[in-house]
Amino acid sequence: MSDSVQECHDRAVARGEDFYFDPDTGLLVMTGPALLARGECCGSGCRHCPFPPATQ
Repeated sequence: MSDSVQECHDRAVARGEDFYFDPDTGLLVMTGPALLARGECCGSGCRHCPFPPATQ
């Protein structure tokens, strides 16, 4: 993950946003806190998945 991606994620989290746009691809990406709020892993390999690898 590039520094710019992590920076975008961190800014979105600081603003309380659930998503940000990937600076390289323009795709919409969910933040870690937004994924955690879902309550369980969806198994899609999300970039900022907060769930333990065994549950992914």
